[in-house]
Amino acid sequence: QVQLVESGGGLVQPGGSLRLSCAASGLIFSRYAMSWYRQVPGKERELVAVISSVGGSTNYADSVKGRFTISRDNAKNTVYLQMSSLKSEDTAVYYCSVRWRGLNYWGQGTQVTVSS
Repeated sequence: QVQLVESGGGLVQPGGSLRLSCAASGLIFSRYAMSWYRQVPGKERELVAVISSVGGSTNYADSVKGRFTISRDNAKNTVYLQMSSLKSEDTAVYYCSVRWRGLNYWGQGTQVTVSS
């Protein structure tokens, strides 16, 4: 069974930085693209960033380009989201996700709050 466990969220001031981590198990991690999403109450879940299986290709939502960086360590079965220059509108629950055998799997999410 695929399991994804996010960590690294918290409270940060505007302009600050955080690094989220997502540890994966139950799959051959290096074979799959990984994604980060975020969601605020009352809104649809939003795709933030995607990284290819070997990390050679990344894509970002326009709202985070130039501020967020997705990366992965296939030896550690972990994907990261480095967030910098954080804004209040980045406040959300952040989820990592993988599509495995035709199904989307999600972690439990980690709360990021950007506030002074």
